[in-house]
Amino acid sequence: MNRESAVSAFLAEAGWGDARREPLAGDASFRRYVRLRRDAETAMLMDAPPPEEDVRPFVAVAAHLTRLGLSAPQVFRADPAQGLLLLEDFGDDTFTRLLEDGGSEHALYMLATDALVAMQRRPDAADGFPAFGEDRFVAGAELFLDWYLTAAIGQTPGREGFRAAIRQVLAPALAGPGTLMLRDFHVDNLIRLDARSGVAACGLLDFQDAAGGPPAYDLASLIEDARRDVDESVRAAVLARYRAAFPGAAELERDIAVLGAQRHIRVLGTFMRLARRDGKPGYMRHLPRIRRMLERNLAHPALEPLAAWFRGNVAADLRIPPVAE
Repeated sequence: MNRESAVSAFLAEAGWGDARREPLAGDASFRRYVRLRRDAETAMLMDAPPPEEDVRPFVAVAAHLTRLGLSAPQVFRADPAQGLLLLEDFGDDTFTRLLEDGGSEHALYMLATDALVAMQRRPDAADGFPAFGEDRFVAGAELFLDWYLTAAIGQTPGREGFRAAIRQVLAPALAGPGTLMLRDFHVDNLIRLDARSGVAACGLLDFQDAAGGPPAYDLASLIEDARRDVDESVRAAVLARYRAAFPGAAELERDIAVLGAQRHIRVLGTFMRLARRDGKPGYMRHLPRIRRMLERNLAHPALEPLAAWFRGNVAADLRIPPVAE
């Protein structure tokens, strides 16, 4: 059965076979989303073809987030073998779209912070999830060597020195208590649900890669966004609100600098791979922003071992040579 036939059969069995289909813009994965319209009702089709994608983690994390009192799309029907899900439609009011339309950056980021705090306050937040340990953080960072540096300077420096520097700076940030880490907690994946109140008004998307990990990672993902500049006053307000909820987070700035740097390094590699391998050059426009944030993080004293590696292997001023788009 070809893909289109499989989708049609799945929708027919779910009672949505005659629905009008409206494909949504793609993302960085092999998944695609289609809005379904049937009279006044809507639903969302997630088409995530195996073996590139596996919908089972999405189903599990969605159920877990709902149990925690947060808003994840309800899964109406699932066919994991075919990689197909029929989901609740959260609409189009992503935080990104609302911000572009002039919505309050402060209000939206406060709502996002409150949702993150509500999740992390739950002692059972990471129950049943494997830890995203040091080896996985290091492996993610190595995408920078494999894709970005190869494209930017035509060579890859010695891997062992890079690994040692990453491990050294990561160790303190990974030493504390963990929580559930959604891993892509930023405005593209948050959606305002006006019919709900409190933290439930913050709809969560794209969380299938969730794992146990350091609390500051999702906070860094929110305020050091690869795709948009966050106002410094909003950043400060987010940190103040988070500190008020977790006054024991004494090394918060350090952990954000460390985990933000690891994320930026990984994303530089990921975006270059998307451009070079997958034919998605649009991500290249974000590279200057990511480089700036990485440089700021590398200036933190806790990142000196990694900063020294960059000084010795990339460029004297820590700037990564520009890459033609």
